[in-house]
Amino acid sequence: VPVVESGGGLVQAGGSLKLSCVAARSIESIVTMGWYRTPPGKERELVALITANGDTNYSDSVKGRFTISRDDPGNTVYLQMNTLKPDDTAVYYCHVHATWPLPKDFWGRGTRVTVAS
Repeated sequence: VPVVESGGGLVQAGGSLKLSCVAARSIESIVTMGWYRTPPGKERELVALITANGDTNYSDSVKGRFTISRDDPGNTVYLQMNTLKPDDTAVYYCHVHATWPLPKDFWGRGTRVTVAS
């Protein structure tokens, strides 16, 4: 499995969780790493992404509460989630976009986050 997430679980509203995602070393020329989520009964949506240069982008619903970061080698991405709300309940997927030898997208299998009210 080229992309593996971890860190999901059950948390009370107002609590925190930190998700991690490791991309296989065989994936080269990573351009962006990010997190998407699929809430129950809804479409998958972007949560946050980070570029190789460290630029970040967040959905409006998580700005100020979630922080995305990458480690120095660049194959691990984290999502620190604070002040969690029941609306944050979803399966969270890690996404990696690489460009060598050809542009390709990699997805993890997802990690479930449940926020209890």
